[in-house]
Amino acid sequence: MLDRYASIGRKERYALHWITRAVPAGIEGVAAASEEELVELHRAGIEKLEAFRDATADPVLEPASNNLLDLKLELSKRMLANCCFCERRCGADRLAGKTGYCGVGAESRYSSDFLHMGEEVELVPSHTIFFSGCTFHCVYCQNWDIAMHPRSGTWAEPPMLAAVLQEGLSQGSRNANFVGGNPDPNLHTILETIKLIGREGRFLPMVWNSNMYTSMESLELLNGVIDIYLGDFRYGNDDCARELSDVEGYFEVVCRNFSYAWRTSEVMVRHLVLPGHLECCTRPIMEWVGRNMPGVYFNLMFQYRPEYRAGLFPSIDRRLTDEERRRAKTLAAEYGIAIG
Repeated sequence: MLDRYASIGRKERYALHWITRAVPAGIEGVAAASEEELVELHRAGIEKLEAFRDATADPVLEPASNNLLDLKLELSKRMLANCCFCERRCGADRLAGKTGYCGVGAESRYSSDFLHMGEEVELVPSHTIFFSGCTFHCVYCQNWDIAMHPRSGTWAEPPMLAAVLQEGLSQGSRNANFVGGNPDPNLHTILETIKLIGREGRFLPMVWNSNMYTSMESLELLNGVIDIYLGDFRYGNDDCARELSDVEGYFEVVCRNFSYAWRTSEVMVRHLVLPGHLECCTRPIMEWVGRNMPGVYFNLMFQYRPEYRAGLFPSIDRRLTDEERRRAKTLAAEYGIAIG
């Protein structure tokens, strides 16, 4: 469990983004290429990456002058003109000043960054960047002041973010953790930030802390960049997702994305148990995870509290009971899930 991540911490392997920089883009000057060319070159670059993915830190890898990470960044910037960073696929032309459901413009904003001591123990201390805006509108959102206000905070300048992540290394950070809100609308900013991190970041793993409603186009760009997907698995059906987070087609999309993450990186699943939702959500989630991601790191979370607009929904306007906590643990055992 998280073996590759642990080996990066021991400096036995490089973080994926550093390996990706060593893969040539296959073209001089990615900005001049057509989108069709970039997509094909990206596909070929991912195939080349597979030969290096598990390479040890000896021999030394150095970035190519035009590399696969450059290509990924260029593709992400082009996606801004017809946004499909998340599965809402709103098509907003963010370069022209339009915004979609998340309300995030072409320039990302963030509320804070710091060494987070409250994450999973394997990640602590985690240098966490909280971006403004979100692709969900959860009625019980505990970060609603960030998630529901995409223009809050300050401009997320990639050179500055890269500098603070490098400074975090000197303070003991074990990873760079991109969250929010949700990181999806900020993919272009995150990739540029990672590109600007210097050689000292070659052993700095990247964590994608997400609601996992990401589009496949975005996930393909994250392949070879993200070392750990720290993903929320909230609902076991589409009805609960629609009512509580205003999202359609939730279960199929999130299952697809967890499957992709499981094939291409390491995964940590978070499931926040909601009061009254053990049979409709917790059980089907555990059944799917036990069948499709055996042995995955699974954080069963009991810290739900009714925040934001939860008071308008009587079924979740309370904390969990002791019996619900016990029942959730019993379900985990039933489906062979080891709780992290």
